[in-house]
Amino acid sequence: MSSPLQTGPSGYEKQDVSVNKVVLWGVMSILVVVVVIIWGLDYFTAVKEEIVQTQVLSPQSVTLRELRAREAEEFGSYKLLDSAGSVYRIPIDRAMEIVADEAYRQRLKATSK
Repeated sequence: MSSPLQTGPSGYEKQDVSVNKVVLWGVMSILVVVVVIIWGLDYFTAVKEEIVQTQVLSPQSVTLRELRAREAEEFGSYKLLDSAGSVYRIPIDRAMEIVADEAYRQRLKATSK
């Protein structure tokens, strides 16, 4: 049997490696890696945008909108809750103002003594 490679008496090859083939394989490998990286980044971006669209930017459900409307009504309106005990519901903003005013007046009284 004869081998396509020529070997000398000590068993080493006498034919050089084709530099053109090595460079071609190297360039092709680099191109494949670059294409895979670009495709991976594009895929990641597409999946991320889809997740953001479905979880963040999608329209609110009807139940959630109804709940928010009831909360706005409950927390932003006046209503008589108990006529015998004179219990009223007032808007949260107004309640915070009243509490802050009372605390301010008490602090003024404490500092003026």
